[in-house]
Amino acid sequence: WAVTRGMEKGYFARREFSFTLRDDIYVRYQSFERPQDLEKELQKACPYKVDIGAVYSHRPSQHNTLRSGAFQAQEKELVFDVDMTDYDDVRGCCSSAEICSKCWTLMTIAIRILDRALVEDLGVQHRLWVYSGRRGVHCWVCDDTVRKWSSSLRSSIVDYLSLVKGGADTVKKVHLSDPVHPFISKSLRLVEEYFEQYALLGQDILGCRESWDKVLALVPDRPPLREQLQQDFPRKRDSVQRWARLKALSSSSSKKLPSYTEQEIMLQFCFPRLDGNVSKGLNHLLKSPFSVHPKTGRISVPIDIQRLEQFDPFAVPTISSLCRELDEANDEDKDKENEEDPESRRRVRDYKRTSLAPYVRVFECFVEDMERARRGELLRRSDLQGDF
Repeated sequence: WAVTRGMEKGYFARREFSFTLRDDIYVRYQSFERPQDLEKELQKACPYKVDIGAVYSHRPSQHNTLRSGAFQAQEKELVFDVDMTDYDDVRGCCSSAEICSKCWTLMTIAIRILDRALVEDLGVQHRLWVYSGRRGVHCWVCDDTVRKWSSSLRSSIVDYLSLVKGGADTVKKVHLSDPVHPFISKSLRLVEEYFEQYALLGQDILGCRESWDKVLALVPDRPPLREQLQQDFPRKRDSVQRWARLKALSSSSSKKLPSYTEQEIMLQFCFPRLDGNVSKGLNHLLKSPFSVHPKTGRISVPIDIQRLEQFDPFAVPTISSLCRELDEANDEDKDKENEEDPESRRRVRDYKRTSLAPYVRVFECFVEDMERARRGELLRRSDLQGDF
């Protein structure tokens, strides 16, 4: 609700919240007059998960009392969901819900590519990146104009940001043509920074015949480049040398061969893979930041993209670690009770006494930036009106 401060009266009351309760009971279309009312209901219901939805034309809690067609989603943040399970065909270290430091690089690449495009290509200003608590990341784009974008415009943005296309049965999922769009060129430069460390060393994608067969399936065989590489690869020591050989042969082959073989492979292994349905619809919900993931116990914390390379999903606090930290802090308080004058001690908010504090500060900075921008826009409009 901090993001909605300063909005028009009744805005918060028209926001949908949903709770997932014990035994997977899913309760949608909840709304609250004030943030304090939401807080009370959270304490009462103790939901396993909280999702945030759109701002509607009417209070969501009253949607069943309205005539057909009257209840409409009016605005919502543009959200993105990047899930590690969508990369299972290009990571060998983990699968399904598992993650490790090697494959987490894919999330770092995704954030860098998408965030650059949002800012430089689409003119977005206010983005909050959030760790899901288990295996992926979410992005909340909260600019005033963006929140009012239609479903069709959101779908166009998803299409613009999507490059890896095709299901599990599709072998080659990236196809480039001349000229390469600037968005793809800039994304490639980011991928190149990580490709050797992630794909060649970390995933060892050309380390054995079984692995390199999957890569060579992406290589066009006109002229028979694939056959030549199958002969050359056993004579090379490792993935780095085999990749160098692939690049050399690709660049020296006949003009009939497409020019983008190595680039298409790099993008298929490293380019962001979006869950487009999450972004396209205004009525789609997304898990609230600072939720506790029910499987891992980790908190869904904001990510400081200025320190993106240092973010470690395994260092994120869990609900158990936070409870332990609070117990320790309370024990310290008891030890000091006889040493200090109670009147002189100021109560410190509980979260500031735990490892959650720096993540809350990231969120506070995000909200403060939004408030400054909103105040600046109000002053600008006031100045314009004064000119007439």
